[in-house]
Amino acid sequence: MQLLPDAPIGHPSFELSEDEIDTVVDLLCRGAAAAHTFLTAGMLEVPITLHVKKAIRHLKKDLGLTNLEIGGEFELLNLSNDDPEVLGRIDITVKFLQQFGDEDNYLGVECKRVSHGDSTLNQRYVTQGVHRFASGQYGAGHHWGMMLGYVLKLPTAQLVAGIDERIRRTYGEDARLDLIDAHASALSMHGGELIQGKQGHIIRLVHIFVDMTPAAPDADNQAI
Repeated sequence: MQLLPDAPIGHPSFELSEDEIDTVVDLLCRGAAAAHTFLTAGMLEVPITLHVKKAIRHLKKDLGLTNLEIGGEFELLNLSNDDPEVLGRIDITVKFLQQFGDEDNYLGVECKRVSHGDSTLNQRYVTQGVHRFASGQYGAGHHWGMMLGYVLKLPTAQLVAGIDERIRRTYGEDARLDLIDAHASALSMHGGELIQGKQGHIIRLVHIFVDMTPAAPDADNQAI
């Protein structure tokens, strides 16, 4: 996989190596491919993600990867007030050994359903996914974040083009979805940079689109 050059400037403890990013991409893509078997028509985002996380954890165990932990529905808290509030719940988090012990240090993965011809879902990918990284609600001060797009209806190119256009219009040309070498189990992968919050920190997002089209009904069942 070819990632964009020149690591962004951020908090040093939040930096991850290219090998670590590649490991997470591999787990996400292979986990999504394994979870695809269990999808049914109309399945919502949360149960899809539960299947993906379960598959990733099985895969991690099979590979003997003891240097990382997979988390889910991770609560991000605002502790600056006397009455702390939950800022959000990111879908999947990955922590490598050097990140243990710091609740703010993680690689965040936000999962969103997208679909050819469904402008509502595709818009939410940006407004309820990308925006949370851009605003610093997720991954504040981090070098990296990931978006996992569950493609419910093919083809992918047109829906990705629509998402890219909205991202460019909202966050500028540097945030565009540049095509990068895709994992064998991904439909396509893209990279882009976001200026995060008012501090001007740059976070780099990896966008991974995976096939989550529901299986066609069995012909015998249709005949009943």
